[in-house]
Amino acid sequence: MSEMALKDLAERMKDIDFAMFTTKTDGGEIASRPMSNNRDVEYDGDSWFFTYESYRTVADIERDPKVSLTMTGSKGIFGKPPLFLSIEGQAELIRDRTQFEAHWTEDLDYWFEQGPDTPGVVLIRVRASRIHYWDGRHEGDITVAP
Repeated sequence: MSEMALKDLAERMKDIDFAMFTTKTDGGEIASRPMSNNRDVEYDGDSWFFTYESYRTVADIERDPKVSLTMTGSKGIFGKPPLFLSIEGQAELIRDRTQFEAHWTEDLDYWFEQGPDTPGVVLIRVRASRIHYWDGRHEGDITVAP
């Protein structure tokens, strides 16, 4: 096992665009869906995602903000496995247009045609508490301070 610091992990995450975002439903089931972080990965333990207020994801977070993210890097080194991540954290719903603009990228216009002014848009911040990583050779856990 090798220890990786959060800054090392952040460097390796720069090319990861999609995560599987997992919540607990009102019936207690586990629900996962792919969501793009739009490469907003100057990673400090926070991940950012946009969605619509009316989506189940928002209702799930309002009921239980404990969530999980899984991510896979696009390629490994010298034919080795890519980076795999499992992130546990707390989700927060943000409805502040200033925050929308701070995390907006042009690529989001594909899903939100009126940009940050799209009716019903909400920003989700996931604050990591624990990150488990594995790249085929090294694995470990990083505990992220609140």
